[in-house]
Amino acid sequence: MTRRYAFVGLGNRAQMYVDALLGDWSDTGEITALCDLNQTRMDYYNQLITAAGHQAVPTFTPDAFDALLERADVVVVTTMDSTHAHYVCTALDAGRDVVVEKPLTIDAESCERIADAAERNPGQLIVTFNYRYSPRNSAVRQAIADGRIGDVTSVHFEWALDTIHGADYFRRWHRRKHESGGLLVHKSTHHFDLINWWLAASPQLVFSQTDLRFYGSEAAGAELAGGARPERGQGSPGLGSDPFILDISVDPKLKALYLDAEHEDGYIRDQDVFAEGVTIEDNMAVLVRYDNRALLTYSLNAHSPWEGYRVTFNGTKGRLELEVVERAWTPPHAAIDPTAASKSLAEGVSERLVLQEHWKQAEEIEIPQGEGGHGGGDRLLLNDVFRGPDNDPLARQAGYRDGIRSVLTGVAANESARTGAPVLLTDEGTKLAARN
Repeated sequence: MTRRYAFVGLGNRAQMYVDALLGDWSDTGEITALCDLNQTRMDYYNQLITAAGHQAVPTFTPDAFDALLERADVVVVTTMDSTHAHYVCTALDAGRDVVVEKPLTIDAESCERIADAAERNPGQLIVTFNYRYSPRNSAVRQAIADGRIGDVTSVHFEWALDTIHGADYFRRWHRRKHESGGLLVHKSTHHFDLINWWLAASPQLVFSQTDLRFYGSEAAGAELAGGARPERGQGSPGLGSDPFILDISVDPKLKALYLDAEHEDGYIRDQDVFAEGVTIEDNMAVLVRYDNRALLTYSLNAHSPWEGYRVTFNGTKGRLELEVVERAWTPPHAAIDPTAASKSLAEGVSERLVLQEHWKQAEEIEIPQGEGGHGGGDRLLLNDVFRGPDNDPLARQAGYRDGIRSVLTGVAANESARTGAPVLLTDEGTKLAARN
């Protein structure tokens, strides 16, 4: 049986799901409605729909969201993070299923609202954590579940965002913490979810320190860039000589979705990363204790010369190490971040998973590869979203409780950095403990 899918939030993130329903998953459902603040962006997606041989679908502004629900069985939410809770709860209360991009939301109050709505309604709520489906991350889950290193006692997780990808968060609306929750919520939700899923455990205590050291108007990067800065990339002089200036006019998709659309809502996609108004951090260090007594040390840096991550698991029977290079270096004049699907092994991407049991030589675990983004992981995610998980032994499909656990780890880390005190989580990591 095909289902009716409506989309709310028609920025870049929506296209993976739209393309799926127009392509390999077209037999599972049809797109029946679009909702966004910006008509130009909705028109862009209707052009994709008609180019695939379908009729253009009705478009709705956010104040007409209830009317959109009449045309949907499932609502796909890819709006600004701070608005997720409103659309998720409204759709669930209307009896619809919901697919929501990570992070589920950005604060504890919204987590409670979503949990209440999910528990009082029969609709399914799926949070799309595509990193779970990446074959290398699935291989880690399998090795730990098989008991190869025994009980995990500690984890060290280092994530490096380069000056292509990392910088981009400081151009967009993500640069404002009240809209994104900062990188500890928006980006690290991926990483905290991986730890929860890998360990089959829940966070109990969080302590962190954060800082803005490179981006923004008063940090080190602004001094290195030097001189007067343009307010935005488009139309600025010297575009070819500054690696931090993004010219969205040269990318057809970014031009259509943002440059050609900004006359409607005033959203500027190519803000200067060293301008005023940055309220998120670019260096973060977090300690987490889990309910199975495992300890996590986690770091995130958003101005690295390369992109990737290293994660090490120490266990009672041995050690497991995963090292991933997603981009080996950043060309000086490449401000547009390529999609994950374009990062091929030939471009310097590498991944290595090594297991060493006590009193044995290390062995490298083979990582299977699929087609598409994240080593084939994106296709597996889309298959779960549109066809169902089909008794997945790795339990990769994430529900609202998984989304809440990952969000609240980041929320607790932000609160700890603000107060200088550790923050407790209760109810299997789904609530912040009341402060005295």
